[in-house]
Amino acid sequence: MLFPLVDGHGDPPLSAEGKEQAARVCARLAVAGVDAIYATNLRRTAETAAPLAGQLGLEVQVEADLREVYLGEWEGGIFRKMVAEGHPISLRMAAEERWDVIPGAEPTAELESRVLTAIERLAAAHPGQRVAAFTHGGVIGQALALASGSRPFAFLGAENTSISRVVVTGDRWIVRCFNDTAHLDGVA
Repeated sequence: MLFPLVDGHGDPPLSAEGKEQAARVCARLAVAGVDAIYATNLRRTAETAAPLAGQLGLEVQVEADLREVYLGEWEGGIFRKMVAEGHPISLRMAAEERWDVIPGAEPTAELESRVLTAIERLAAAHPGQRVAAFTHGGVIGQALALASGSRPFAFLGAENTSISRVVVTGDRWIVRCFNDTAHLDGVA
């Protein structure tokens, strides 16, 4: 299935299952002491964050630099098809742990810089506060790789609406949690 594009990025809406998962993660986060909510400029993150914003009476702020990895010629739903088919470029991407083997995709250094800058900006804007950032799997993987000093793809595979936590204190980032899906128990 191909998706509409926003600034070159695939921008599908949430499915019915995605809306149910969003309601569950937001119910869980509503009691976590969230002080600010951010989403990317892609609709699925805004749609996922909306129930939390409604419950807490907070505005969802846009942080476009947390948008998904740009997949070049494989945007708009093509990426999943190529990976599922075992396309040679997808195999090379996984082996080299680089997105930019895909023609036109975002270079690793640019992704690292973008994610680092965005997280530092949010941490500086909310010292001592808890921020819920609704983002994408590639960005979650990159953020946790930066926080832990691990391989670039070590944290790929976060489930939709999973919770991953990074504590930012000055220039130190601490991974507290990755891919927590306890709120999805019983969801198909």
